[in-house]
Amino acid sequence: MKLLITGTPGCGKTTLAKNIAKKFRLKLINEKDFALQNKIGSFNDENELEIPPKQLEKALTLFLKKNNNVVLEGHVLSETKIPVDKVIVVTIHPEELEARLEQRNYAPAKIMDNVFCEGIEYCKKHVLRRYPEKKVIIVPSQITPALTFGLAISKIKP
Repeated sequence: MKLLITGTPGCGKTTLAKNIAKKFRLKLINEKDFALQNKIGSFNDENELEIPPKQLEKALTLFLKKNNNVVLEGHVLSETKIPVDKVIVVTIHPEELEARLEQRNYAPAKIMDNVFCEGIEYCKKHVLRRYPEKKVIIVPSQITPALTFGLAISKIKP
């Protein structure tokens, strides 16, 4: 099985990906770690890695030709089209996202950017432009990671 999990930063995609990887015994690939290992992207003035989606897409497509049983996670993945079986988009209410990012001490401008992206359903729209609807699973973030995990598992059909 090859899964892609994406969503706005702070929505719970990393926790969900870890839990799914553990349950299904999949190798977990974080987009940032993959990009760094493959020398994709560069650091901006705020010391954040900017990952060009097309370069990431090309490298991941090659990787997936040789590897099965993986779960890929990251928000830039919403802007790629790679050969996966299912795409999970984790969504969250913008106010809940704002509270989470404030707890994580995100800069106010980053909070505003991410809340805006969630408000316009950026990741969901980009995924639905790139993948057939039958491959896409929308999972609203729940009160606890366990509930989000349960909801996601109930929607995954091999």
